[in-house]
Amino acid sequence: MIFLIGFDENEVKKIQETLSEFKVYEVPQYCRDWVMQSIVEKAEELEGSCNWHLKKFILMHDLENPQIKEVLAKIKSLNLGKIIFATTTPTSLTWKLEDLLEELIREDEYFQELKRTKAKQNKLYLDIEKG
Repeated sequence: MIFLIGFDENEVKKIQETLSEFKVYEVPQYCRDWVMQSIVEKAEELEGSCNWHLKKFILMHDLENPQIKEVLAKIKSLNLGKIIFATTTPTSLTWKLEDLLEELIREDEYFQELKRTKAKQNKLYLDIEKG
């Protein structure tokens, strides 16, 4: 199962076409206070647009590693901008959606900062090598 948050109608259609072999669901805003496990259990019943969050999320549930890699590659090929990808865990399934999204944003910001720091260190190292 794949859950979408933050995508507009056209992006949702592209994703659903690209990932036609997977069950893809939009998570509407009224699910913000729901525990993730409830969203998974009621996926078939969800109604409404996922276009309510400023950031884009793709939450993957119950996929094997090869499937996860396939989803990442296919979605990245669509060039839909910055997307935060995550897989559910036994712990995340007990979290309210809003809390999970906030945590994913914090983690994403942390890893982006790590990347920037590493890039600066590499540049500094390369500059020293030149001198």
